[in-house]
Amino acid sequence: MRTTIGWLAAAPEGLRSAPLERRELRPDDIAVRVDYCGLCHSDLQALRGHDGHSPLVPGHEFTGVVSEVGPDVTAFSVGDTVAVGNIVDSCGQCSMCRAGQENFCHSFPTLTYGGRDRVDGSTTLGGFSREYVVREGFAYRLPAGLDPVAAAPLMCAGITVWEPLRALEVGPGARVAVVGLGGLGHLAVKFAVALGATTTVISRTPDKAEDARRLGAHGFVVSTDSVQMAEARESFDIVIDTVSAPHDLAAYLNLVGMNGTLSVLGYLGPVTVEVTDLLMGRKKLTAAGSGGRPSTAEMLQFCADHGVVPEVEVLPSAQIDTALRRLADNDVRYRFVLDMSDP
Repeated sequence: MRTTIGWLAAAPEGLRSAPLERRELRPDDIAVRVDYCGLCHSDLQALRGHDGHSPLVPGHEFTGVVSEVGPDVTAFSVGDTVAVGNIVDSCGQCSMCRAGQENFCHSFPTLTYGGRDRVDGSTTLGGFSREYVVREGFAYRLPAGLDPVAAAPLMCAGITVWEPLRALEVGPGARVAVVGLGGLGHLAVKFAVALGATTTVISRTPDKAEDARRLGAHGFVVSTDSVQMAEARESFDIVIDTVSAPHDLAAYLNLVGMNGTLSVLGYLGPVTVEVTDLLMGRKKLTAAGSGGRPSTAEMLQFCADHGVVPEVEVLPSAQIDTALRRLADNDVRYRFVLDMSDP
């Protein structure tokens, strides 16, 4: 086994620096020196729900440099800069995997942490560490010109909003609203604008109106203002809902125009919908999560070509508990990235 250092769950919402074991390289594996790892709300939720029965090392959106390659690796060489997201393996045989949608693998994809390795059954340990070992097919070459610091959150927040925007064929002439201007939402705005859509931000308060305009949004609607919401009725072809807490979808379905779509990306729990809210206008309700390998590679190239990167605040990994507390308080605009050179 290989030994590295990382941040291991020690208590609810807390971590401690500890030695970690990584597998020896299999023929199609690469070893990645992790340089930068994004911090996601799902990391916080995983820590809160950790029961201590298995080791937990969060982190599923990171960039780094290839330090070693297995004998069958053809896509990468030592020294290449790469990115890794929240999926590190899949069955490769089901209809979804064959379609390049490994994120929808029928036997469930192997997650970067908290998953089960398909070869030895061990629990996967995440990117809050100095090294990660991954199959070459689930690592992505970082295009030239794409900053590895800012690119890290693209591998979770970025692909989560990119794939549904592409599936919904967002482009020039589309009218897109983004609900919530956080880690997911601010990237949805940047992508929608770069794709040519007329883009509006929907937020509970006017506090982020200036940020929305700076990110390229063409409009801003305060969701707690009944007059503004009434004026925006049926104004959008697509509404991207990035709110992570339970909430009523009816108000946002009301914003969707004829044959339009409400895409729920932030909240993964149960929802209640009145069928008549869909019936009036033949509206559609969809959801999505992460992305397949072709879509992820496409997103990275698009970001490099169009200068789309998330807004990040970089902290040394030694301040991870501080970052977690601030994340819980929504005290970040818009994504924390940990410098992993100091675990």
